[in-house]
Amino acid sequence: MVELAKRAVAEGHEIARRQAPGVVPPFNATEQYVSNQGQYVFVAPGPTDQRGPCPGLNAMANHGYLPHSGVGTIDEFINGTGAAFGMGSDLASFLAVYGSIFDGDLTSYSIGGPVAGLTVAGLLGDPQGLSGSHNKYEGDVSPTRGDLFEYGNDYLVQVSQFSALYELGQQNGDSIDLQVLTEYRATRFQQSISNNPYFFNAPFSGVVASPAAWSFIYRFMANKSSEYPEGLLTGDVFKSFYSITGDYPNFQYTPGYESFPNNWYKRNPVDFYTIPYLSMDAATMTQQHPEFLSLGGNTGKTNTFTGVDPQNLTGGVYTSSNLLQGNNALCYGLELSLMESPDILSGLYSDDNAALDALGTAINEATGALGCPQLSAINEGQFASDFAQYPGYTKLSSTGTY
Repeated sequence: MVELAKRAVAEGHEIARRQAPGVVPPFNATEQYVSNQGQYVFVAPGPTDQRGPCPGLNAMANHGYLPHSGVGTIDEFINGTGAAFGMGSDLASFLAVYGSIFDGDLTSYSIGGPVAGLTVAGLLGDPQGLSGSHNKYEGDVSPTRGDLFEYGNDYLVQVSQFSALYELGQQNGDSIDLQVLTEYRATRFQQSISNNPYFFNAPFSGVVASPAAWSFIYRFMANKSSEYPEGLLTGDVFKSFYSITGDYPNFQYTPGYESFPNNWYKRNPVDFYTIPYLSMDAATMTQQHPEFLSLGGNTGKTNTFTGVDPQNLTGGVYTSSNLLQGNNALCYGLELSLMESPDILSGLYSDDNAALDALGTAINEATGALGCPQLSAINEGQFASDFAQYPGYTKLSSTGTY
């Protein structure tokens, strides 16, 4: 497993070096066309097929870019996300390895809920998949999914949230871009503080996965063309990827029916979306809204958000001011995720050595490529005392439920 993680991440470095963020990419219709016909025609999920909180992965499974069952191996996730969306293999491999550790059996995982028989020696029960990954992978403040404690699930579209983001795009000339998403993310962050007494902004799900979830909407779903080589995300394309039909404001949602639109084009091969690209998008969002980096949450009542001091937690390696510099925002989330992982993994594995080794390899490769400050340890006592006050952290079961 460790060697698989090393190989997968290493193979992404060439794409990362080729990429030139800030430069308008070329457009090549032949190379960028994503088929939804023939072997890739839409097939609705059956009763045993897994679909979950990620609309892109759901669409991939419905069109054969991932196994239709919704359970894929690390290599299938890496190859599929590249073929369908133009995700760089450095980012794809990191996310695939991470998902296999926290939501699967170290080699594969479900994009939805638990799958019986997906086991490896040392697993304490069936892996819970992405739908059971709250605070480990998925988290609160989703663009279209509800907060877990507030709605009882975090994998179904809340049409009110979808409609709000759709409306913002219409006000922007039928275009959902990164700025529209950044402002709506700030709205959702405040909504979680105001409405969810268990709101918790965790190191990975809040500081790493959350900016990814928000930026992916534009960076991956926007349709590329010669006129819009960086992409244009219209309301109709947005609806297709989120399994929404009907006209605004009378939308209908069919869970699990996400699909690739007709005549849709992904990122150019020289502009695949890599970890450095994600870091820059995360930094752009947090420079406008530093609250996105606030680890912590509500303390059992709404509007009680209490943050964790990064300086105390990291022994001064990260501070409130330097988190806004360079790649530090993403570095902070990645390194803290590694530090807190033994506590999480001890509830998933009787022997977590293989999982910890694979995670350490994946995160160290990512932080090394970003030139992150070295965080060798965290203040364990500070971590324990700070996080003990958040019921969104302490009351969550290993199955991802409250």
